[in-house]
Amino acid sequence: MRSMTGFGLGDASLTDGRVVAEIRSVNQRFLDVRARLPRELVDLTMFAEQVARERLRRGRIEIIVRTEGAVLAPSTLDKSKARAAFRALAELRDELAPGADVPLSLLCAVPDLFAPAGGHEIAAVRAALKLAIERAIDAMEGMCLREGEALASDMRGRVATLRALASEVVARADEAREALRRRLRERVERLLQGVEAGFEATRIEAEVMLLAERSDITEEVTRLRSHLDQFGGALAAPSGDPCGRRLDFLLQEMVREANTLGSKAQDAAISHHVVAMKVELERLREQVQNIE
Repeated sequence: MRSMTGFGLGDASLTDGRVVAEIRSVNQRFLDVRARLPRELVDLTMFAEQVARERLRRGRIEIIVRTEGAVLAPSTLDKSKARAAFRALAELRDELAPGADVPLSLLCAVPDLFAPAGGHEIAAVRAALKLAIERAIDAMEGMCLREGEALASDMRGRVATLRALASEVVARADEAREALRRRLRERVERLLQGVEAGFEATRIEAEVMLLAERSDITEEVTRLRSHLDQFGGALAAPSGDPCGRRLDFLLQEMVREANTLGSKAQDAAISHHVVAMKVELERLREQVQNIE
């Protein structure tokens, strides 16, 4: 089990410099990768994001890349193109404004005067960038695994608490059902006092039994226990397997069963246990949001 919250740092060396990558991850339902690269590497932004997408599955991922030293050789000026451009500007000056100055700064607006680094240099930088990001991901995943184990341990304790609460509800259910029947009988008897005879006692008893059965919570407790078993099985899955979506689904089902228990409960003790269940389920929900 892995958390979606983590941080990692990785680097890779080049001949005269170094590429350093930082990666941060926070919980999110789907995978969202954003990369920020220095100006000289900005053209490799999509490449950096794709490297992360190939390794990660969920979370909001932020990658920050910086360089140290001379990663790329400086662009070189194409002097022949610069001379030709300056001559053309001078000829235009002589035609339009003879004697005016032609500042060299005008050449900055002429495209393609500076040749970028060679293809072999770009390939080396791409390889170093990929290696730095992968090392950062390795470090982040180690942190995510450690935090995931801590979250799993916490959730196992809460699952045990929920099992105990379900057992207490079951232990109280029979007594509560009998108490409900007794209250219903007493209420019916009070309503029938002074009423002429002729009502069928068996019919009244049947109505009382029907009302009592409608408050039966056996099915809800059975389903809740089944979901807890599956939840515990998911927590015991191999650490690298993603299980966040499955845990989230099971948690939704458990919340539904707890709500039904609460609506059916006709006993103060059971209602108290159901409230405690909802508190534990909400704490589980907060933890599950961070699981990949």
